[in-house]
Amino acid sequence: MERILGVNTWVWTSPLTDASLKEVAAHVASLGFDAIELPLEHLGDWDAAAAREILAHHTLTPVIIGTMPPGRSLVDASPQEISATQDYLRGVVDAAATLGAATVAGPFHAVTGRTRAMGDPEREAAYLQLRSSLAPLVDHAAARGVTLAIEPLNRYETSLVNTVDQAFDALEPLLGPGLGLALDTFHLNIEERDIAASVARAVGHIAHVQVSGNDRGTVGADHFDWHGFLHALDLAGYAGPLCVKSFTGANDSLAVAASIWRPLASTQDALAADSLGFLRNLQSGGLR
Repeated sequence: MERILGVNTWVWTSPLTDASLKEVAAHVASLGFDAIELPLEHLGDWDAAAAREILAHHTLTPVIIGTMPPGRSLVDASPQEISATQDYLRGVVDAAATLGAATVAGPFHAVTGRTRAMGDPEREAAYLQLRSSLAPLVDHAAARGVTLAIEPLNRYETSLVNTVDQAFDALEPLLGPGLGLALDTFHLNIEERDIAASVARAVGHIAHVQVSGNDRGTVGADHFDWHGFLHALDLAGYAGPLCVKSFTGANDSLAVAASIWRPLASTQDALAADSLGFLRNLQSGGLR
């Protein structure tokens, strides 16, 4: 199945702004990508109406990415923090609707970095609270024609939702219009014992897919079974974009958050362009 291919602007810059978006969107289009992931780290970082015009000019399909830094959580937080997080996510959904983005993806469960041992009763209580906090947001997203795509993270970034099975444990009653799953190969590679089986488990609920080398570097310059993964997505019927996700080490806060301690490619442009070339070749049957 031929899917459109995109890239996250975090490959080059953070935070994204109106000024940087204009430059990065043109660059992404010049590299040959069809889609672009736009992180909205804080409401107001960039204007959705203006972004819509920029992306239309370059014929780029948009996806919005949300973040969960300190001060944002839907579980194990004060009512004020949960309410503020809900307000942020409503704002991101509204930006997506204005932009014309069908999907808002991210780890929308707890603050990234929430790691501690949890017994079954505590986990069940956290999942119950997560569903309660998410329910009005799912309704809001569905009403705006947007899907929230919840991303399981690896064990070093959260102890709440690491696997597709755990995502179903946490979210299954809410999955449907307005809520799906975001799969990121970096996290799948760490946490899933059988990646193809995990993709099959998520059939019907895969709202977005992000791809990177197992070291967060170039797609294809790694040990990941890319042919098997794309075949699993074919069997699952996923027809959405594949978006390259990596991070620049030039932004200190982003580098620390993503643990980018060394260059992952000769240049950021090479990481993006080589990933795109590999995926295009793979989708056309050129690599097995």
